[in-house]
Amino acid sequence: MIFRQLFDPESATYTYILADRGTQEAVIIDPVRDQVERDTEILEQLGLNLLFVLETHVHADHVTSAGVLRRRFGAKIASGRHGGPDCADMLLQHGELVRFGGCSLEIRETPGHTSGCTTYVLGDRKMAFTGDALLIRGCGRTDFQQGDARTLYRSVHDQILSLPADTLLYPAHDYKGRTVTSVAEELRYNPRLGANKTVEEFVEIMANLNLAKPKKIEEALPANLRCGLSAEDTVSGEPLPERAWAAISRTVGGVPEVGPQWLNVHPEEVRVIDVREPHELRAGRIKGVENVPLGAIKQVASGWDANEPLVLVCRSGGRSGRAAIELEALGFRRVASLRGGMIDWVQQKFEVAL
Repeated sequence: MIFRQLFDPESATYTYILADRGTQEAVIIDPVRDQVERDTEILEQLGLNLLFVLETHVHADHVTSAGVLRRRFGAKIASGRHGGPDCADMLLQHGELVRFGGCSLEIRETPGHTSGCTTYVLGDRKMAFTGDALLIRGCGRTDFQQGDARTLYRSVHDQILSLPADTLLYPAHDYKGRTVTSVAEELRYNPRLGANKTVEEFVEIMANLNLAKPKKIEEALPANLRCGLSAEDTVSGEPLPERAWAAISRTVGGVPEVGPQWLNVHPEEVRVIDVREPHELRAGRIKGVENVPLGAIKQVASGWDANEPLVLVCRSGGRSGRAAIELEALGFRRVASLRGGMIDWVQQKFEVAL
């Protein structure tokens, strides 16, 4: 495997390039906009085919170059499904695999620093890329951006420090010149999360850090929600992304999805189809939906306008995802599954009709 660890001194951010030697297929993790020319040069000099730009979370201390790299290389932008940017092509679920050549990265949700924090674990578990969830002898802050100390404690212990002791851990930042650590080291030496610290001790530590606000937060957060591209500033003359019909992302399996928040704001702009069986709607449905069970979707859709925007709904997103794939195969190009289905819709307390 080809591996490069790169550094941005201004934000103390690490960017990682991983590639399969046989196919030259590659991914890049947490690229920084100020370093896009450097990263482009490396990818081109090594002859790599960039498939994915992977974000560990929506950053508050630097602006990502994800949008620029997508346009230059045709790569897909991927991030965690909870709290990821609407401009991402894929919102990744816990346990999914991102494959590049004969290599793969396992998706592990590690919220607590932000709600969308994701750790990427190499298939052989020799390496893991922890973003801001776990730093070398430290961790990400928990006092803003949906942060929660108890959640971060569980994430780190359950998803990162549970890996084999010799797994090498690569963080998104380091401010003391360190480049890598291991599970064994952090279990022993991390002053916040190691040495058998209890969750109560960790919560107290995090509550008393009194950290200053990140210097670039006002610029970084809005830009990163647009994958690093803003209306006022695009890097090296790169064009702005075209406006899509909805805030579409795709799962690793290729399912087009929209989030509950988007549908709640734009209900009049789409036709909403519930693909559950009729009796299931008695438990609750979205106001104004049409009911077309999954088994009948192909036949009924043959009479629909293939250009009409459609959002498909089921209990959890599984059946509606299959329906979206089927409709795309029939020529529908403005179709999406409701991410998380009625379960997420209800959890977010949006209106339910009985």
